[in-house]
Amino acid sequence: MKILLIHQNFPGQFRRVAPLWAQVPGWDVIGLGRDTAPGMPGVRWFKYKLHRDVGAQQHHYLKQMEHAVLHGQAAARGMQQLKNQGWVPDVIFAHPGWGETLYARDIFPRARILHFCEWYYGKGDGTDASDINFDPEFPTEFDGLARLRTWNALHLLNLEHADAGVSPTVWQKSRHPQAYQSRIHLIHEGVDTDLLQPDAQARFTLPDGTVLKAGDPVITYVARNLEPYRGFHSFMRALPRIQKQHPHCHTLIVGGDDVSYGSKPKGSANWREHLLKEVQVDPARTHFLGKLPYDAYRRVLQVSSAHVYLTYPFVLSWSMLEAMSSGCLVIGSRTAPVQEVIRHGENGLLVDFFDVGAMADRVVEALETSKALQPLRAQARADVVARYSLAQGDAGYRALLTAT
Repeated sequence: MKILLIHQNFPGQFRRVAPLWAQVPGWDVIGLGRDTAPGMPGVRWFKYKLHRDVGAQQHHYLKQMEHAVLHGQAAARGMQQLKNQGWVPDVIFAHPGWGETLYARDIFPRARILHFCEWYYGKGDGTDASDINFDPEFPTEFDGLARLRTWNALHLLNLEHADAGVSPTVWQKSRHPQAYQSRIHLIHEGVDTDLLQPDAQARFTLPDGTVLKAGDPVITYVARNLEPYRGFHSFMRALPRIQKQHPHCHTLIVGGDDVSYGSKPKGSANWREHLLKEVQVDPARTHFLGKLPYDAYRRVLQVSSAHVYLTYPFVLSWSMLEAMSSGCLVIGSRTAPVQEVIRHGENGLLVDFFDVGAMADRVVEALETSKALQPLRAQARADVVARYSLAQGDAGYRALLTAT
């Protein structure tokens, strides 16, 4: 079976399964990604390059659509090159969110197309529990809503020409139009629960040489980038109170200074600088680690006594499941994607996204009653192993790939 995996940032969501599939006898796996993608060893992949940028005079509602057309056009050229070489896929499995598969059917009309259905934007008018206008501090004006409604046109096109879709969580699947729900399968890609395990002997060395070990009062916060969509502003506003109540704790903050979702702050280069202007934290106990190599990130989770995960009603991060797999006690936001996984008092603790006082109290509680809360940590890992393991994700995806 020939499988073409497409992701503009290849391997993206396929980073765990692509190397496994590349080793399956009788499977020929090729990746396709933009020229800026990292790729991965052990998987053959090709790059596509946009031939120009979005036009400067393009209507701003349509800029993302033009960007998608440019991605689709460039990806189609890459697929045509494969076809010219005599390579024709049986299955195309793609994250189509940037427009890569808009013209895939025209190149490979007989291929079965599977789409990773990550997100579909809500109304943002208060009639649905959406990320849009969830945070009153950052309201979305009419122009923003109109732009997102236009952007949904791409997602509708993707849903229409896919043979089947897959969403990783019930919450993410539920965001898509009801007319397409029956074609979207619920399969989480899985996290590596064998690699991400509790380790009572874990150590993490700070840049100044300080060594933190499992069992120390260590607070952890992880996001791809530090920004409001992942509750960075709420966490930072809770931190001074946490540090006052617990004068010996250390806080490890992992994440970059770019913007993955939303926009940059006004008057500051990034949200880290912006929040440090607003709140006073102890610099000797607050450690911004940036983006870490995976093994260092794994050790951060293993020394954690209280892991804070906050998110708008949006896509659930791998990092929360990875933290649970590592045996962390997660203090999570009481928002739909988190509540799908965390049951308050059973496998973690839940707090209101905006209640920084309650958030601080729960974190201090986790630090001071660590032994009493150990059953929650054990249950968190057990739940992830049972429902979100890499083996389960791989099996689910393979069944979808081979379905007739």
